[in-house]
Amino acid sequence: MAAKLIKGTEIREVILEEITQEVKQIKEKHGMVPGLVTILVGENPASISYVTLKIQTAHRVGFKEVQDSQPVDISEKDLLALIDKYNKDDSIHGILVQLPLPKHIDEKKVLNAIDPDKDVDGFHPVNVGRLMIGGSEVKFPPCTPAGIQELIVRSGVETSGAEVVVVGRSNIVGKPIANMMLQKGPGANSTVTVVHTRTKDMAFHCKRADILIVAAGVPDLVKPEWIKPGACVIDVGVNRVGEKVSEKTGKKVAILKGDVDFEAAKEIAGYITPVPGGVGPMTITMLMRNTLRSLKFKLGLM
Repeated sequence: MAAKLIKGTEIREVILEEITQEVKQIKEKHGMVPGLVTILVGENPASISYVTLKIQTAHRVGFKEVQDSQPVDISEKDLLALIDKYNKDDSIHGILVQLPLPKHIDEKKVLNAIDPDKDVDGFHPVNVGRLMIGGSEVKFPPCTPAGIQELIVRSGVETSGAEVVVVGRSNIVGKPIANMMLQKGPGANSTVTVVHTRTKDMAFHCKRADILIVAAGVPDLVKPEWIKPGACVIDVGVNRVGEKVSEKTGKKVAILKGDVDFEAAKEIAGYITPVPGGVGPMTITMLMRNTLRSLKFKLGLM
């Protein structure tokens, strides 16, 4: 029996509608809406595309959205001053600096300049520390890991006591999702193993997983024989492996593959995310939720 597809596109729609309704209620009661500023330096086509999608989503859920585009040669000093301006702006609850930045700017210095209470990406060291402590200390869980957890929970997969294996140890996905899954609380309480490029027998660990989260950036890394029958498989990988001509537009589009051999794995797993359409749609959705959380913290609603 084929696995149940965990469709991020469908779950995203449900969450965005929840956010929209909550924004309406807060506006009616408190006269405020979440404010999100996106700072884009230069004209990187991929960054422009991604920022545009963030702007469209923010407008859709009723946010105040400020798009602040800066020239590629902006100085680091001026960029830091711009961030400081938004740190002090009470109408802005989330600050997002689109990466990558030009080489003459220190990304670490820029990200650390954002007020931790407006860091809706969850990258600031303060928010990393809050995530590590867990519980009520957490303000902004990083967006992709938060999206992964939502996919698991909203698909009805039991996490309490589950063996979770995370493939990959990046600061953006692997480490935070491992930490989130082992915390006390709903959608967590799991026993977590992290495997990586220096793990001696990756297949051995993957075979134990009730929930297998793969974020390695290697196409088809996880073979079907590595998957425990009935397991929940979350494939975070988005790897470009070629091009094809779109039947709809007639233009060339990228061929994307995940880190899991999807066609074979879906015949073994109980639940599985497709690529594309699985984890990807959840990242911006969680960014919106974090921005709403920021306003709620300010209003004392959390």
